[in-house]
Amino acid sequence: MTDDRNLTARIEAVAWDDVADALDARGWALLPGLLRPDECAAIAADYDREALYRSRVVMARHGYGRGEYRYFAYPLPDVVARLRAALYPRLAPIANRWHERMGLAPRFPADHAAFVERCHAAGQTRPTPLILRYGPGDYNCLHQDLYGEHVFPLQAAILLSRPGEDFTGGEFVLTEQRPRMQSRVEVVPVRQGDAILFAVNQRPVTGSRGDYRVAMRHGVSTLTSGQRHMLGIIFHDAA
Repeated sequence: MTDDRNLTARIEAVAWDDVADALDARGWALLPGLLRPDECAAIAADYDREALYRSRVVMARHGYGRGEYRYFAYPLPDVVARLRAALYPRLAPIANRWHERMGLAPRFPADHAAFVERCHAAGQTRPTPLILRYGPGDYNCLHQDLYGEHVFPLQAAILLSRPGEDFTGGEFVLTEQRPRMQSRVEVVPVRQGDAILFAVNQRPVTGSRGDYRVAMRHGVSTLTSGQRHMLGIIFHDAA
């Protein structure tokens, strides 16, 4: 079980100025050990509890890669709801600053519930937090999690399994496409319980003529052995 106060304290203890600097510099930041090993194991163990989820997606059927994932149903499990509600207020100022720099009009309220109300009023009513499960030979193609008109520009992914013990391969990969340049690739060094914060779609970069937009995508390289679970926290809901 997760103590909500304990989890909130961990989030509050993060050096958020450093996180903002990392997100501005490279489009991603790492929160080491956000979840404890027992919390990770408990979330992963619930993957087969049908009542928790609204849908299951087998990636190969849609050309998304190999492996599968499940979207949680409302009401979200406590730990998932707590992560969504507690991370969002720390990310909203960064998101607003990014939108201002990119010349995008939407601004985000300080409270996540208010943002969800905005999504639901626009017909985006389906929850988007999910768990992904990979086995040997599975992978996730590079993609963006957009889902509708209202898109929060940052999201989180938390590794629930132990690299080198539960699985091998399966690295978390980010790509960045700048105008008139070849794509840049980064492999994020992540351990069990670490959260990766990263750009959903575009982020601002300062150039010689001011800010411009850079497109980012994320995916997972091929798993070579074992089983890998990851929790995804997306802050906008889906149409």
